[in-house]
Parts: sequence; C-alpha cells; structure tokens
Amino acid sequence: MLRRGLALGGGLLLLILIVLGIKGCLDARANSQLSDYARKVTEIVAGTEQTSKRFFAKLEDPGSASVTDFVNEVNGDRSAMDGYRQRVEDLGAPGDMSGPQQNLELVYELRAGAMDEIAEKMPTALGDAGAEKAMAGIAKQMQKLLASDIVYEQVVRPEVDNVLADNGISGDDLPKSTFLPDEKWLEESTVSDALGAISGNSGSATPGVHGLGLGTVSVNGSELAEGGATSVSGEEGVEVEVTVQNQGESTENGVSVSVTVEGNTLKGEIDELAAGEEGTATIPLTPAPSGEVTLEVEVEPVAGEQVTTNNEATFTLLVE
Repeated sequence: MLRRGLALGGGLLLLILIVLGIKGCLDARANSQLSDYARKVTEIVAGTEQTSKRFFAKLEDPGSASVTDFVNEVNGDRSAMDGYRQRVEDLGAPGDMSGPQQNLELVYELRAGAMDEIAEKMPTALGDAGAEKAMAGIAKQMQKLLASDIVYEQVVRPEVDNVLADNGISGDDLPKSTFLPDEKWLEESTVSDALGAISGNSGSATPGVHGLGLGTVSVNGSELAEGGATSVSGEEGVEVEVTVQNQGESTENGVSVSVTVEGNTLKGEIDELAAGEEGTATIPLTPAPSGEVTLEVEVEPVAGEQVTTNNEATFTLLVE
C-alpha cells in the first residue's frame, strides 16, 4: 500500500509538472507572439514617420521641382501609405490584441485614405481650372491625418501597451506616431501658399507631343471664313464661339483663347481638353462692335507646344 501510494503520488506530481511545463510553453509562445506584434507595429510606425517627413518637407520647400516631378513624388508617398495599410491589415491579432488591432486598422485607413485623396487632387490643385476647390479638398484631408494621430495616441498606443503589461512584457511599448507635423496645414491658406510655390515651377510639360489648333470660329451662329466679310446682326449682342482642337497626346487644362477687336482684347477659357478632342470657348464682345471690324482670334500655346502657326487667324466681320 505504501509503495502504491508513493507511486500514485509520484505520478500525480509528474502530471502536475507536465501540465505546468505545457502551460509555461504556451504562455511563452503567447508572449512571444505579442512581442512580435508590437515590434511589427513599431516598424510600420517608423516607416510612416519617414513618409510623413518626406511629404511635408516637399510642401515646405519644393525647391525647383516641376509640377510633374512633384505629382510623381506625392504618388510615391501615396503608394507607401497604401503599403503600410496593407501591412497593418495582414498583422493578425494575437491574444488580447483584437481590439487594438481594429483601432490600428482605422488609423491606417484614415492615413492611407487621406493620401489617396491628396494624390488624386494634386494635379488639379497645381493647374488652373478647379485649383481653388482642389486645394480646399487637400486641406480637408489634413483633418483626417490629424484624426488618425489622435486615435493612435489616445486609443491604440495605450491599448497595446496595456495588453503587453498585463502579460508581463516590458521593453516593447509602442512609440509615438504623428503624421501631421503642424496644425497650420489644416488652414486652406497654408496649403494654397505651399502649392502656389510649386505651381510657379510649372514651365516644364508632361512627356509627349503637345499642340493645339484653331478650329471653326462663329459669330452669333454664323461661321467665319478668312479672306471675306461675314455679315451678322448685332441687335441682341455679338458672341464669338471659338473651337479648339487638342492635337497633342496629353490632356490640357486651362486652354486660353483671346479675341481682339478694335484694340480691345477679350479672353475665354476651356477648362479641360482631352487629347484628340475639341472644345469651345464662348466670348461675348463687350461693348458690341458695329459696322465692319477685324477680329483677331488666337489660341495661347500650352507648355511644350512647338508649332503655333495654326493657333491664330484674322477675320472680317460686318455687324449690321
């Protein structure tokens, strides 16, 4: 009986030791997964910080970068943030990290979404047509970046650090992460001033052939022809319609057209003209001329345009 009792007690002790050993291994594995999670988040945060510094440094001082170069660089920052968002989504959520993980995904959805919108609006903001509205839209996206900073600092970082502490893990606390370096970027005027400096470097054109051509010119619905006088009624005013052809390979924005009559130059604009397409600028002549007058019509060349001989024409108009 004594031997049986000793054997039974020894077996029970061995079972307890095995259970404790297995539990210790499981706990160590779980803690290792939590530490790995925290380290991966730290790596993503470090990369995000570099993207933020690079993006806002360009805004602060674009140097001699052309519009095309700047847009390409912003698209690079956008791609980087899309990559960080994907890395966050692929992290998984070990142990008690499911709540912090969901909030971290929200942070990177805000950050990557804001950079996507900024990159989409940047070409328009650096052009002529629609620039003001696009700049306002970019300033609005800065609010999303601020919101992501608040969620990370007030929610994600404390949650992750608390889970680590509850499991007895030290030394892996998350670092701070601020994407928006200064709240001045929330102001439309700050964004406009920064992008205005870049627009000043817009002399270089996008690659490819650029060229515009003057199409038909009509006054009050009557098409004009060079070399002869065209009679129109001026009782209800005189309005010139100028058709422009984009003969290049790129979309042109803010195509400017001018009509000069009796020393008075009036201008119109076509907001956007796709490659191979035609657009029309309508220019009322104010004050309305009377009698026989000469109209000088010109389409202003765009950046990169080499041939401009077909950008202008002169017509004789008889206003009755």
